[in-house]
Amino acid sequence: MTLDIDHLRRWLGRTESVDDVAAEVPLKALSATLDRDDGAVGPDTEVPPCWHWLYFLPLHRQSELGSDGHAQRGGFLPPVPLPRRMWAGSRLDFLAPVRAGQAIRRTSRIADVRLKEGRSGPLVFVHVHHDIHAEDRHAIHEEHHIVYRDLPQPGEAAPAATPAPQNPAWTREIHPDDVLLFRYSALTFNGHRIHYDRRYVTEVEGYPGLIVHGPLIATLLLDLLRRQLPAAQVRHFAFKAMHPVFDIAPFKVCGRLEDAQTVKLWAVTSEGHLAMDARVLLA
Repeated sequence: MTLDIDHLRRWLGRTESVDDVAAEVPLKALSATLDRDDGAVGPDTEVPPCWHWLYFLPLHRQSELGSDGHAQRGGFLPPVPLPRRMWAGSRLDFLAPVRAGQAIRRTSRIADVRLKEGRSGPLVFVHVHHDIHAEDRHAIHEEHHIVYRDLPQPGEAAPAATPAPQNPAWTREIHPDDVLLFRYSALTFNGHRIHYDRRYVTEVEGYPGLIVHGPLIATLLLDLLRRQLPAAQVRHFAFKAMHPVFDIAPFKVCGRLEDAQTVKLWAVTSEGHLAMDARVLLA
């Protein structure tokens, strides 16, 4: 494998724009998937924070997919020659509401491509900035962080885990069965096989079970906040994936108010490891 970071950095500044409509049916479907009872969804219903991930779906032709179910590399994203690809985290600013029925446009830009050496080998971080406009009004700014890494070597020790925070004010246990993972993959048109192909994820990528989507965990964290503080208006949301979550055991989403405008949210694996660390600023 040749990893030419100078070649990959040629993707810096590359942009693409995608148009869509904030349709109602995906909102109803995600509400059902999250086991919510939101009542009627109609024109002008406000799209909850991070539910915009239901739109701008990756509509690659079947012949354009790689062996992992993602699009073959070298299109908008740089062709990083490392087999594991993960959503490492995001920072989002919610500037104006997105409402059902609105015409929406996402403009994306490759903001950074960086090589680091980790304990298990090279890591390539790709940072993508997304700006979403709803009816020509700037609604969301998102910084999306993707990490690429190699497969583990035989006998390689697992990375050290971070203990989860204690004393949450709110806790909800999630049972991530393969139906939940399938429904979220279908809603986001995510073909990545680590979320539904047990043979692939265990035999090729070496994980113990299906991996719970990072954005699904982030959505469940915000859903916990909505259940506890239904009137809260999210102005800023940042999260970082800390440890993978698998479908072989339940996990928990937790949270607490730090002050009148700051909410700490986190996800905990069944072993008590910190799976995702997040922070919300309220309007």
